Amino acid sequence: MNFGKVELTPEQETFAAEVRAFLTETITPGILRAERTSGDCFSEPVHLALGSKGWLTPTWPVEEGGAGLGPIEARILEFELARARYPWIIADTTKKVWSVVDAFGDPGLRRRLKPRVADGTVRFCLGYTEPDGGSDIASARLRATRDGDGWVLHGEKTFTTGAHVSQYVFLLTRTDPAVPKHKGMTTFLVPLDLPGIGITPLWTYGDERTNSVSFDGVRITDDHRLGEVGAGWAVVHGPLDEEHSVGLDTLGLHDLSIGRTYVRTLETALDAALEWARRTSLPHGGLAVDDPVVLSRLGRIVVAVEAAVSTPGPMGRVAGSDATVWGTAELVDLTAPESILSDGTADAIGDGDVEFGHRFSFGTGTYGGTVEIFKMMIAYHVLGLPRPSLPGSKAFLRTGEAARAGD
Repeated sequence: MNFGKVELTPEQETFAAEVRAFLTETITPGILRAERTSGDCFSEPVHLALGSKGWLTPTWPVEEGGAGLGPIEARILEFELARARYPWIIADTTKKVWSVVDAFGDPGLRRRLKPRVADGTVRFCLGYTEPDGGSDIASARLRATRDGDGWVLHGEKTFTTGAHVSQYVFLLTRTDPAVPKHKGMTTFLVPLDLPGIGITPLWTYGDERTNSVSFDGVRITDDHRLGEVGAGWAVVHGPLDEEHSVGLDTLGLHDLSIGRTYVRTLETALDAALEWARRTSLPHGGLAVDDPVVLSRLGRIVVAVEAAVSTPGPMGRVAGSDATVWGTAELVDLTAPESILSDGTADAIGDGDVEFGHRFSFGTGTYGGTVEIFKMMIAYHVLGLPRPSLPGSKAFLRTGEAARAGD
C-alpha cells in the first residue's frame, strides 16, 4: 500500500483553486445552517450549480453533460466537496442508482434520464428497507403484480432518505412470493409523482429527515423495470456492493475507509473543541490547551480518527462509526456545558459543531446497513468463521427424518 503524496501538476493546482473558489461562493454558511435545520442532506441550489459545471458526473464526457475530468482531477473535486461540507447524500444515491439504470434499464429510459442526471434535475433515492424488514432487504414484501403491459405496486418502504427531493425511487419488489426469497424479486425505477404514492417524513435524533413511502395501487409501465423479472437480487447488488465497499480501488485514489464520511463530522467537532481549548481558562489556572489531561484526551480522539480512516473494507465502516460515537461523546464530556449548545446559540462551540456531531453520531450505526450487519460480514467473509445455528433457524430434514417427525 502506497501512502505517498500525489504530486499535482500546475494545471491540477489551478483546477483545485478554481473548485475551492466556486465552493466558497456556492456553499455559504446559510446553506450549511439550512442543512442542519432541514435535515434533507441535500441543497437544490448547490446541486444544480454543480450540475451546471458538469461536476455531478465529473468523469463523463462533456458532450454527455459531464466535465471530462481525469481520475486525479475528479479526486480533487471530491476532496474539496468534502472539505466544504457539501450535502452529498442525494448525489451519492443518484450515482449508485444510475450505474444500475445504465446497465439494466430500457434504452429509451436511459436516453431520457441521462442528461437530467448530469444537470441535476433528476435524482434517485433507494427503496430497500420495509417497516418490519430490518436490515434483511431480501425479505421485501412490497408486491409488484403484472397488469397487462405494466405493473401494479402495493406496499411500503421506510427509511427512504431523499424521497421528498428525488424524482425516482430505485424499488426492490416481490414479484413471486412462491419461490425462495432471493429469487422472487424484481427491481424498478419508479417515478415519485405517480398517483397512489405517499411520502411521510421520519425525523432522526440528529434532526435528519428520512421518509416512509407508501404505494397504493401505483401503476407503472414495463419500461421502468430494471433487469429480468425475478432477477432483482442480482440487480440490486451493484449499489449494495458499492455501499459495502466490495471491490478494489485500482487507482489508489479513493478513501481507504467507507467510514470516512462519518469521521468527517467528528473531525469538524474536534476542530471546534481545539478552538475551545485555545481560549478557555481552567479553574486551577492556565488554558485548557496547555493542560496535559486535556491534550491526552484530545490526542486519543485524533488517534481514533486516524485509525478509522486507515481501516479498509467493512472493518472501516465499523471503525468509522465507533470512532464517531465515542469521540463526539468524549468531546461533550470534555467541553460541557458549551458543547450542548446548538447552532445559532450564544457561546455554542464552533457553530454548534460538537452538539450536532454528538447527535449525528448515533445514526452512524445504522446508515448504509447496521454496524451489526457489517460485523457479520467481517465474521463470515473476512475471518471465515462458521455461521451460527440460532434458535428458530429453519432445519432441513432428510425424508426419513421428516416422516418420523410427523409421526
